[in-house]
Amino acid sequence: MVTVNLGMLHYVLDHVYGAFMHRTKISTPFFSRGWGGTKLDMLEKMINQLFPDLGAQNWPPLQIQPVWKTVWETRTACLREGVFRTPCEDQLLGALPPESHIARVAFLMPKSVPPHRMSCVVHLAGTGDHTFERRLRLGGPLVKENIATMVLESPFYGQRRPVLQRGAKLLCVSDLLILGRATIEEARSLLHWLDSEAGFGKMGVCGLSMGGVHAAMVGSLHPTPVATLPFLSPHSAVVAFCEGILKHGTAWEALRNDLATEKVVMTLEEVRERMRNVLSLTDVTRFPIPKNPDAVILVSATDDGYIPKHSVLELQKAWPGSEVRWVTGGHVSSFLLHNDEFRRAIVDGLDRLPWKESPL
Repeated sequence: MVTVNLGMLHYVLDHVYGAFMHRTKISTPFFSRGWGGTKLDMLEKMINQLFPDLGAQNWPPLQIQPVWKTVWETRTACLREGVFRTPCEDQLLGALPPESHIARVAFLMPKSVPPHRMSCVVHLAGTGDHTFERRLRLGGPLVKENIATMVLESPFYGQRRPVLQRGAKLLCVSDLLILGRATIEEARSLLHWLDSEAGFGKMGVCGLSMGGVHAAMVGSLHPTPVATLPFLSPHSAVVAFCEGILKHGTAWEALRNDLATEKVVMTLEEVRERMRNVLSLTDVTRFPIPKNPDAVILVSATDDGYIPKHSVLELQKAWPGSEVRWVTGGHVSSFLLHNDEFRRAIVDGLDRLPWKESPL
């Protein structure tokens, strides 16, 4: 009888998928146009200026005014899509590609109770998630729990993708930081809109992989308790691009050559070290502990080829009171097979929050 180590199979599946996606000539690598020049310098300064008093700055965020159209409506639920101008400040707006200036959202809302007796969770995009569909499938069954789903299309993705960009393969390292910073600003404005305009009684923010990193940042910065739900997520983009499978899909030679044009000569190892330094700006453990760490639930995979266990545990350690739940599988198989566990975490995270006082 042959015994099969399922954990190793899941891990191997991640590497087979990663090899197909990132080591073949089928797709271009990440950052094929280099570091991003002056944009990268500007972003490094902008992000460093946020610390240490990160949470108190820029609140309330710029008000957004989504324009809605109804996609479908039934007796129990309604799906609308909306657009709004990104609330990013002028300096960041100037760095965003024009295609990303208008944000798009899908909003799936139950109709059985008023908003102040309902929750809403903002779902942020993982790497390569260009459409609303997958996240609407994740949130759809929660309608019967009176939980609404707000899905944000990321800058650089979907209809917001720059014309020269192939798929999810960002052209410059600066694009990753711009994407992250703009996503955070947009998600904060959406949470503020859900609270002050729509009047929801509880709120949360979740995301898979890269979306989970952004969700953790948004939850950390929110001035009142929200459920914060990172799924299959590292504590920093350093882990994804310098340790996990994505390191094989990164244009290291192009990054070295870009530096050479500035008369900076580096070995590939030194280029990787520079990448670590730049991406350390995305380290969530530098962010404040969320207002209600009990409502932080991380769902992570036991055999993830993209996200090592130590990275998950670093965030849990930085945020005492947060919970880690492990699902059996790798990054790809868990993404496909464990939606019920992600939904359970959403429900449980929201259950750990108090209801906002209802309007008179």
